[in-house]
Amino acid sequence: MRENERVSQSEHESPASVAVLDGWTRVYSGKVRDLYLENGETTDTPSLTTAARVLVVASDRVSAFDHVLEPGIPGKGELLTTLSLWWFDRLTGVPNHLIADHEQVGSAVRELIPSSVAGRAMLCRTLDMYPIECVVRGYLTGSGWKEYLETQSVCGISLPAGLQNGDRLPEPIYTPAWKAPMGQHDENISFERTVELVGLTIAAELRDLSLALFQAAGTIAEKAGVILVDTKFEFGADRHTGVTVLADEVLTSDSSRYWDAAAWRTGTTSETRMASFDKQIVRNWLAANWDGTGTPPELPTEIVQQTAARYRELLERLTGA
Repeated sequence: MRENERVSQSEHESPASVAVLDGWTRVYSGKVRDLYLENGETTDTPSLTTAARVLVVASDRVSAFDHVLEPGIPGKGELLTTLSLWWFDRLTGVPNHLIADHEQVGSAVRELIPSSVAGRAMLCRTLDMYPIECVVRGYLTGSGWKEYLETQSVCGISLPAGLQNGDRLPEPIYTPAWKAPMGQHDENISFERTVELVGLTIAAELRDLSLALFQAAGTIAEKAGVILVDTKFEFGADRHTGVTVLADEVLTSDSSRYWDAAAWRTGTTSETRMASFDKQIVRNWLAANWDGTGTPPELPTEIVQQTAARYRELLERLTGA
């Protein structure tokens, strides 16, 4: 959630899936989420820089390779919002951006989130967001594995020789990325570059908070038989106190990679050991059925169903619900 963004018809947007909400004005649409300001908070050029609170709505849209695909994943927005809220309740070591989604009016309780998006929306205070994605990796996989094969390092951090794809790292590593302006690609950066962007004190705080949150979340996940492989956190500064606040989604299947712990220990192939609880099924199918040119093909029903089931299974495994 970038607080300097204004109204945008993103090229990634799927207009048919964007909700129109009474009393709210949409000010930004990304690939999978939409931001709204309350009517009365907006001006001729609606902006998040002055509004006190923002409604963050998770859609059922699914993206891969920088394209929004059709159809969406039924229930995805609600599943990911539920998981974010569950994690926010447990990560009590740092303040977060959630604010009350209801208020007392006389003897009645008034819900502030419109009923049409209830379950997949969070009411949040606006922050001065730091332009950094705070990525933490606990295992060697994905782009990190490819880089390791070439340089024996990940994002410039040297690692021991002899590691294999899927191996647990000796200790989690912090590999931040710069949040590029809209329309550009984010890029991995060094810790030294984060110091240039936000100063040494904040850069160190973001690193230390990210590693501590990853450790705490990993311990919780392990108790549910799930491995937290890697994730990204986002933070902003409270506009009144300057305190660093945890924001955006947190530890969802879209921002994190999770594996089944038993499969990782006993699996005989990388496919079984590292089957993730996210949209990897979509990525794999698309890579096998699209050359990257033109409009991506429509997702088959079975791919949509399998992906929805993986999202749902992770939520059930972690929360026990």
